[in-house]
Amino acid sequence: MAKFRVRVSTGEAFGAGTWDKMSVSIVGTRGETPPLPLDHVGKEFNAGAEEDFEVTPPQDVGRVLLVRVHKAPPARSRPLAPSAGDAWFCRWLQLTPHGAAPLCFPCYQWLEGDGSLVLREGTAKISWEDHHPTLQQQRREELQARQETYRWKTYIPGWPRCLDKETVKNLNLNIKYSVAKNTTFYLRGGSVLAELKLKGLLDRKGLWNSLKEMRRVFNFRKTPAVEYVFEHWQEDAFFAYQFLNGLNPVLIRRCHHLPKNFPVTDAMVAPVLGPGTSLQAELEKGSLFLVDYSLLAGVRTNVINGRPQFSTAPITLLYQRPGRGPLLPLAIQLSQTPGPNSPIFLPSDDKWDWLLAKTWVRNAEFSIHEALTHLLQAHLVPEVFTLATLRQLPHCHPLFKLLIPHTRYTLHINTLGRERLIAPGQVVDRSTGLGIGGFSELIQKNMEQLTYSALCLPDDIRAREVEDIPNYYYRDDGMQIWGAVERFVSEMIDIYYPSDESVRSDSELQAWVWEIFSEGFLGRESSGLPSTLGTREALIQYVTMVIFNCSAKHSAVSAGQFDFGAWMPNLPPTMQLPPPTSKGRTRLEGFLATLPPVNATCDVVTALWLLSKEPGDRRPLGTYPEEHFTEEAPRRSIAAFQSRLAEISRDIQERNHGLALPYPYLDPPLIENSVSI
Repeated sequence: MAKFRVRVSTGEAFGAGTWDKMSVSIVGTRGETPPLPLDHVGKEFNAGAEEDFEVTPPQDVGRVLLVRVHKAPPARSRPLAPSAGDAWFCRWLQLTPHGAAPLCFPCYQWLEGDGSLVLREGTAKISWEDHHPTLQQQRREELQARQETYRWKTYIPGWPRCLDKETVKNLNLNIKYSVAKNTTFYLRGGSVLAELKLKGLLDRKGLWNSLKEMRRVFNFRKTPAVEYVFEHWQEDAFFAYQFLNGLNPVLIRRCHHLPKNFPVTDAMVAPVLGPGTSLQAELEKGSLFLVDYSLLAGVRTNVINGRPQFSTAPITLLYQRPGRGPLLPLAIQLSQTPGPNSPIFLPSDDKWDWLLAKTWVRNAEFSIHEALTHLLQAHLVPEVFTLATLRQLPHCHPLFKLLIPHTRYTLHINTLGRERLIAPGQVVDRSTGLGIGGFSELIQKNMEQLTYSALCLPDDIRAREVEDIPNYYYRDDGMQIWGAVERFVSEMIDIYYPSDESVRSDSELQAWVWEIFSEGFLGRESSGLPSTLGTREALIQYVTMVIFNCSAKHSAVSAGQFDFGAWMPNLPPTMQLPPPTSKGRTRLEGFLATLPPVNATCDVVTALWLLSKEPGDRRPLGTYPEEHFTEEAPRRSIAAFQSRLAEISRDIQERNHGLALPYPYLDPPLIENSVSI
């Protein structure tokens, strides 16, 4: 019988090799071979190895359809091995029939214990392209198995549903952190905690003695951005700048009419607006902007160190001076209910009154950012995309191949977050002003309002009417990246979907979209999220949205957490005294007494340090070392995408050279492909 040459590539990661015995079964149009051993003298399948074997099937199986890879322990007892032993990471397998071109079978999966992997030749195929019953059956069985492995659960009612696993120990290796990433993550956290413990700060429940003391404590992890924040945090221009380019650059919107519950007058704002204009004139010009934290109204608060904490729902009015001058704050009201006990604070007020009002806004920014912009929109929503992709798209589907790099480690970090961040007794519970109860209420409220357009950057920018506000680097860089992703996705869709009808008739794609709508957005039609897709144009926008939110959006709202939060008065996680109800009474002592206690400050800043930096084993945006696509057309599109991202990076770096505070969070080499921290 004709021989086949089999070439096998083992992954390079720690523990990727195996001592187990491997064999392959070749499945063709005329039948299937028994397992054919892949065996040499000595040990095979070391980490990083590419090895050739020859196998001779006992019968002609016809045109090759599938390869089954089997792993079983050797008959003799296995020597103690430094690797994981019974787990093996297969990158790919190449099968070369005698006298024919090689067939490549991408894998990029772990095989744990005794078991088998079923691999298909690498050409991406939509279900309506599979005509052979064996291939149709393989698609169904693969999805059935994955739906058993990756199940949904309700973590908290009203939240997007999530992976049904309690701890990261329960995760399979295909979705778990690598050994290298896991080790670095815990070493980083341990070093900071040890330092703070040595200084006796993690157990200190009292107030900070002074701003100088706070400054001394956080000398240990300085970055240029942290230094800049410390130098400028009290300045009005920097306070306003953070609405554009800080941690939460997604709230500011143009104001055409003042809200009825925010009775700002001309006299209040005249010192900033200057002569010859008025509130009405500036509203008509479009130079006024609003940031409204109304979602915080009535949200429950936490108890820290036995003391009840406080929260407010402030409204901030901002003014964009003519030209490219800085954005400036005009007025702050610390509640949604105007009146004698809720004065409107102004830049012309006493220094400590005005600084305390701005600090209350920054506390509201912490709560909204961490609960909604970060946890909900940049973690829980990408987890929905990840789970639906694993459950509804088989490996051979072009959208699986396109999206799987953008799901890497998302299920691990989110399971770890539920275990270590938002569980009872963990950081959110013990050290933030809202605690788990407040976070939960905020997410439930926001889920009633979250829309598809808010997840699509061009639509969001238009809806907030911030297309032309100057020095808005989140918008500028984000739109460039959205455009690059959209062009890339458009090329990929053009390769595999020849018509709108081909989109409508892809049952796996439609099941994927429906599952995201029903499990993630809880079937809420008012979200505007599609439950089906009917055109190529709609599919391009949808897939662009998924990739952007799993990569660039997460980077923009996550990577700067330590930069903007290490100096705690700039982003206080809680407030210990109620907001002021009158002016003229605030002094430094009262300001310090309102800020978080020492232990809560250290707890949160440590978490921000950990969550701001990728712990090694990175995959920057557009980096696809796992070659799921084997055809030339998608490979050309990937190369063009990488080239466009490199151009964007050069533009961003050139601009940043001229900025006192660079904006690096959307520089493509610094954006991770997926939500992995």
